[in-house]
Amino acid sequence: MEDEPRETNPDLLQPSKSFKKPSASTVALNVGGHLYAAQRHTLTRHPGSLLEEIAGGKRPVQHVDAVGNPFLDRDGPVFRHVLNFLRLGELVLPDDFREGALLRREAEFYRLGGLVRELDLWEQRRSARREPALLELTDHSERSQGFRIYCSDASFIDKVKGRLVQVSKSRLDGFPEEFEVSSNAVQFRHFIKSEMGSRLVLKEDNTFLCTLESLKLETVMLALRGGYRLLTSLDSGRGSILQSEALHFVK
Repeated sequence: MEDEPRETNPDLLQPSKSFKKPSASTVALNVGGHLYAAQRHTLTRHPGSLLEEIAGGKRPVQHVDAVGNPFLDRDGPVFRHVLNFLRLGELVLPDDFREGALLRREAEFYRLGGLVRELDLWEQRRSARREPALLELTDHSERSQGFRIYCSDASFIDKVKGRLVQVSKSRLDGFPEEFEVSSNAVQFRHFIKSEMGSRLVLKEDNTFLCTLESLKLETVMLALRGGYRLLTSLDSGRGSILQSEALHFVK
């Protein structure tokens, strides 16, 4: 059945017969297929919230799962943070948490105004400490050095790698590991490999051969679409930013 619990995690209690007959002080909830259990006074901590109405018996249960637990068709994993807010009285999120917008929508659904306000403060603190992302494109005149892309935000490097693939003997081999320097940098020392029939291509509506110029243009366009702005360019009199030896962007 679609409403049956599919998985549990360390924050959740394992399904057992006890969920069929929960104690008066304990409430079991199936949220999007994830089974949670909490003390009744935890869920009723914020009067007027949806969870307070369910746990306090003020709101009839409309849907139940296969073992009779109230079922809420909402995001199961994110409910962990909703429940921890109720338990702790404050919002505590992992440093790499990236689902603030989703958590806000869940907080609004559960009518937890305190959690919404905590999210506002969390987002303000995160914005204040966020460092600018720096992007550098370097085109060495030495062909042995080639073209280097460095970005302090590793996700931009992932986007570049996602646009490139090596074709070998009519087979797509993925992004060549030989060009990877680190999670923050890639360096291309050649564009058409010496092996017969092996080459680097850019993936577009139609795949096309990757040259130095097309790769630089693709990278610049990815940067501009991603909100980066050009700071400086080392031109050396070449006349075009795509012919510059170095380009520096910031976001």
